[in-house]
Amino acid sequence: MTAQKTALLTNLTRKSVNQIYLKIRNRVAEECERASPFAACQIEIDESYFGARRVRGKRGRGASGKTIVFRIYKRNGSVYTEIVPDVQQKTLQNIIRGKVSLDSVIHSDGWRGYNGLVDVGYSKHLRVNHSLDVFAIGDIHINGIESFWSYAKRRLQKFNGVPPKTFYLHLKECEYRFNHRNENLQLLLLKLLERFPL
Repeated sequence: MTAQKTALLTNLTRKSVNQIYLKIRNRVAEECERASPFAACQIEIDESYFGARRVRGKRGRGASGKTIVFRIYKRNGSVYTEIVPDVQQKTLQNIIRGKVSLDSVIHSDGWRGYNGLVDVGYSKHLRVNHSLDVFAIGDIHINGIESFWSYAKRRLQKFNGVPPKTFYLHLKECEYRFNHRNENLQLLLLKLLERFPL
């Protein structure tokens, strides 16, 4: 529910409700960060840009005013997201090595930031080349992670713009909701807040 509707139902001010929502999102973000790394599974990796529409004259990766989000998706499972300063090889490999076990099979697009994964121990790195309009070759694709992006962007659009200072918390809320999409979120949140009160 929106802060406005919650304020009407609870007789709290909208400001108080927003502060409570912010604290809950903090707990959710902390829980997402505690999630264990992905072990021995099929993994999809990709990056995306969130923000206002493209500014005329600013093209390509790192277009003006965009927030770069890197994500890792375990097929038929959960997703991990992280805001990154750039999509360079070193930045992406550091995240992958911290979250994905070496015996996993990694699927990615042809972005050069993913070069060298085999050199650092990932013997199974499969790619599709989106720049050549190739989006799947049999089981080699990153379509699963695209479903999370679609979900996250639709959810964030409801806020008519998320301030940069709270974007991380909203992103982690999307991650948490997606990872527990088939569970009772109310019960999960109550258990989480019992363990880590506001």
